[in-house]
Amino acid sequence: MFDNHDTTTTTRTRKVLYWVATVFTAFAFAALALANLTRAPQVMAGLTRLGYPPIVATILGMWKVLGAIAILIAGWPRLKEWAYAGMFFVLSGAAVSHAAHGDPFGNVLVPLVLLAFVMTSWGLQPARNAAVAPQRAAQPA
Repeated sequence: MFDNHDTTTTTRTRKVLYWVATVFTAFAFAALALANLTRAPQVMAGLTRLGYPPIVATILGMWKVLGAIAILIAGWPRLKEWAYAGMFFVLSGAAVSHAAHGDPFGNVLVPLVLLAFVMTSWGLQPARNAAVAPQRAAQPA
């Protein structure tokens, strides 16, 4: 029913989609980190308007740099899981913050679109199952 060619194509397609989503995510987070760490006026104005203190820019900038690096390096599956979780929290928090302040829909949509890339990268990563501890068979009592 299925030949080896279909499996190879599917695997190749998954790899391509994974790397496209991962490189885009890492690039976006690196760019956002640069804006945070240099305290770009637009970033600082946005944080102030949302009620966050200026130090948040530095904290988020450092986390974004580390997250971008973590999802690109080979191995370290547990570190990648933490990085993806952090990205999820940062982006969902940004969307909720903008929505709660009644910002335009575009301000809410941008972090959600980036979150879709993060989730695509996370879901398609080849070694994702390696980060999860194997289930142990129940021992007879």
